Amino acid sequence: IQGARNYQEDCAVVYPRDADGTTSKLVVALADGMGGHAGGAVASEIVCGRFVERFCAFGAPGQPTASIREKLSVALNDANFAVAERAQDDPGLAGMGSTLIGAELDHEGLHWVSVGDSPLFLVRDSEAVQVNADHSLAPELDRLAELGEISVEQAQNSSHRNMLRSAITGDEIDLIDLSRMPLQLIPNDYVLFASDGLQTLDNNEIARIVTAYSADGAGGVSAALLRAVEAMREPHQDNATVVAIRVLAG
Repeated sequence: IQGARNYQEDCAVVYPRDADGTTSKLVVALADGMGGHAGGAVASEIVCGRFVERFCAFGAPGQPTASIREKLSVALNDANFAVAERAQDDPGLAGMGSTLIGAELDHEGLHWVSVGDSPLFLVRDSEAVQVNADHSLAPELDRLAELGEISVEQAQNSSHRNMLRSAITGDEIDLIDLSRMPLQLIPNDYVLFASDGLQTLDNNEIARIVTAYSADGAGGVSAALLRAVEAMREPHQDNATVVAIRVLAG
């Protein structure tokens, strides 16, 4: 959804890895662009497309094989290079950038790499937990509040809270969250890939909605979450995108 914006800078891709089109393996990329109406949309599309293309090239005829961690790292760097290349070709796109959650889900679990503040949630037993790092200033402000250096109110209301400490801009990436081990998944888990527009809802509300609509499947869950965001009527609501994946038995 666009929220209160008159443009859409989010992009998401879900791609089945198996040659027969089944979904025992999935590659997912979600990106939240920045850089204005044109730049942000271009950046997020480039990042998603190039990440999935490069990740899935490994193991193809004539292509090398690699560990999942290596594939995630190489695909991220290739996406970053693609942003730099496009900005160089079109000076009007200078300064564009994007967040990224790139992941594979397979029999081992969830493997991911992320840059920026787009959250990756595991919802299990009516609890939503963000499993990737938040590269905005929000965690740093909250840490300062815990140390007593600023008040909780100052941390929560800071105008710098949503500023990014790391993004894909074509330059060196400052912070990268690369999973060291796969996160094991069990039947009826939900994995949510989202842009930060979803965080108009707190984690408890996200968990409540996922639990309430779980039986409706991934489509029902993602639609319910976006309806709840719209119902908040936040006057500055950002674009919001959700990819919901339900883990099935077997």
